[in-house]
Amino acid sequence: MAGYVLAIDQGTTSTRAIVFDRAMKSVGTGQEEFRQIYPQSGWVEHDPEEIWQSVLTVIKAAIQDAGIKPTDIAAIGITNQRETVVVWDRLTGEPIHNAIVWQDRRTARLCDALKIKGLEAKFTKKTGLLLDPYFSGTKLSWLLNKIKGTRARAARGEICFGTIDTFLLWRLTGGKSFLTDATNASRTLIYNIADNKWDEELLKILDIPAEMLPEVRDCASDFGVTDPSLFGAEIPILGIAGDQHAATIGQACFQPGMLKSTYGTGCFALLNTGEEIVRSKNRLLTTIAYRLDGKTTYALEGSIFIAGAAVQWLRDGLKIIKSAADTAELAANADPSQHVYLVPAFTGLGAPWWDPDARGAIFGLTRNSGPAELARAALESVCYQTRDLLDAMHKDWKSDGHETVLRVDGGMVASDWTMQALADILDAPVDRPKILETTALGAAWLAGSRAGVWPDMDGFSKSWALEHKFTPAMDEKTRKAKVKGWNEAVKRTLSER
Repeated sequence: MAGYVLAIDQGTTSTRAIVFDRAMKSVGTGQEEFRQIYPQSGWVEHDPEEIWQSVLTVIKAAIQDAGIKPTDIAAIGITNQRETVVVWDRLTGEPIHNAIVWQDRRTARLCDALKIKGLEAKFTKKTGLLLDPYFSGTKLSWLLNKIKGTRARAARGEICFGTIDTFLLWRLTGGKSFLTDATNASRTLIYNIADNKWDEELLKILDIPAEMLPEVRDCASDFGVTDPSLFGAEIPILGIAGDQHAATIGQACFQPGMLKSTYGTGCFALLNTGEEIVRSKNRLLTTIAYRLDGKTTYALEGSIFIAGAAVQWLRDGLKIIKSAADTAELAANADPSQHVYLVPAFTGLGAPWWDPDARGAIFGLTRNSGPAELARAALESVCYQTRDLLDAMHKDWKSDGHETVLRVDGGMVASDWTMQALADILDAPVDRPKILETTALGAAWLAGSRAGVWPDMDGFSKSWALEHKFTPAMDEKTRKAKVKGWNEAVKRTLSER
């Protein structure tokens, strides 16, 4: 019997595929970066065809690396960058425009216009989200307005909309499956998270034809099989979840009060609130954590747009480091008497500020400031932003006896310096797991558990293993001074609109 599980992890800057065995151990990988397209300031696009080709390449590479045959794979799970919009021709499967990425800010004015009409409360009540360019709905509306005749074609059923998961599923199944899962749907700004369905009123406000929307299913479900012409076999696709939700699952954050924070291009923290829809009073998002067997589990989410991307900026923009790994050593050697703050609002500020017009700034520079101080400021900016999120979460959600457990994952958490700084600034312990590929692991568990080759939720929870617990070591006076300086820097960065 086929016993391997393949996870497709389609991210913002690269695509990965990982083959896991029955013991949930990674045995084969493939990874490929793809272009970031910047048509103008604040706009970010991807070529969907490049993403599709990267998916094919990494799947074949992972299978080859594992030394197995496609027929050895019991199931595929998909996890993906969320909110990114793809629109394609239903007949040919060809995209009609580049994908508009979650980071893209081109619909800021449209969001402002909707706010002026007093509609934000309506959107927030139904979707748990704010009126911000981050989400898919206004991006889709922009595309329908941009390309003449598209809206009419969409109403006739000739045009498909999807987030990346839906587009990949369509291609993998040869156009047979036009589906998404509840987590990705919950990030579109047009999905009612209480009723678990596309919302007719919101579709009307944004003038989006319902005919172009995919069917929404549980995260673990029958999503179809791969076209045999792709890999030489029909492989069942049994799991889909947006990347942050997949990481929540991969970290086994199945109980209310459990919190995961993922540090990739951005940083995204999700706090499991169980069956309760918690309405944030501190500009956090209410979202679907996952939906299994028809039961919806909700979460509070804080979204930071720039985390690892700040390190990429040091490498590719300023060229003061050769690799991301260089930053921790530089930061450790920074002058402790200097108080340099980087507010990385390169594409606006996310939670809890939600200011799309804010732009990055550096404060506290002296004549002696150099690469070490900038590296420390970049890494610490991620820690400060995480603290902002956790402060807001604690105000919104009363634990009722549930202990908050913070589990971290993503590329940045491999740095001991950064994780210790995080624990210091949060004044809370930080748990780093043995398996850091938690996003891919979560997608794989959805597929593997449904295929019957991996354990159920309880069994999977017991398999989670701690690699290192970072505990606070900074004195309170220093922490307060550093946090005060950060708050002042943010206030000076916010736009005046």
